Amino acid sequence: MLALLLTGCGVARLDESLGRAVMQNNDLATVEAGLPSYLLMVDGLIVNWPERSGLLMTGADLYGAYAGVFVDDEARAARLNEKALAYALRGACAHDADYCDLRDIEVPAFEALLDEAGQDDVPVLFSLGGAWAGYIQTHTEDWNAVAELSRVRLLMERVVALDEDYRYGQAHMYLGVLNSILPASLGGRPEQARTHFERAISLSDGRNLLARVLFAEHYARLVFDRELHDDQLRKVLEAEPDVPDLTLQNTYARQQARQLLDSADDYF
Repeated sequence: MLALLLTGCGVARLDESLGRAVMQNNDLATVEAGLPSYLLMVDGLIVNWPERSGLLMTGADLYGAYAGVFVDDEARAARLNEKALAYALRGACAHDADYCDLRDIEVPAFEALLDEAGQDDVPVLFSLGGAWAGYIQTHTEDWNAVAELSRVRLLMERVVALDEDYRYGQAHMYLGVLNSILPASLGGRPEQARTHFERAISLSDGRNLLARVLFAEHYARLVFDRELHDDQLRKVLEAEPDVPDLTLQNTYARQQARQLLDSADDYF
């Protein structure tokens, strides 16, 4: 490890491997116990290479995953997501100097900048959108944060336009959640949400189990479709969770599917 760290090539390998090593694990308890050490190591690497976009985005992904999967304390989750977003914004800036003011520019300028993005920008845009969504989720009392949802939507829509297959179509999964926050009577777009969820499932050949869980939780419960809800969750519990780059997420999805099924009678 020390030998690798002494070379730029070694850092490049770490950019790619740190996050993937976590995402390939199927034991939530092991990851919960060990991930904090990973986070501290990434922090240390970023101190040494503060402008390396790959490291910053890895830090954003790992902090966001840890907060979303393992942290129940709201204040702590908020702090972790703040760090994830800070790393993601720094990573975007390191990737392209035009992205250094994404949080401050007006929305039309933000959208125009995304229109210029290309295929090489997809990983950065996706990680930034994911970190930003996690941040907003834990800062719903802050209307300034909630107002930034439109930027997350634009980021994920641009990822879909450039490469909808990226990470098993997970940008569609995010857009499904964003479009099902409110019922249609209050301005939500649940049928667009359904289209996005179904597309995410299709692009992953059904292997992205979290897409099914979120489809059930955010769409089926919103429109009170018990049959769809239970069908999606049973498919999750019957599926094989070990999928490259999705294993940890799928293991978590199976846990959530069982909880949602157990509470279905009370909800419906």
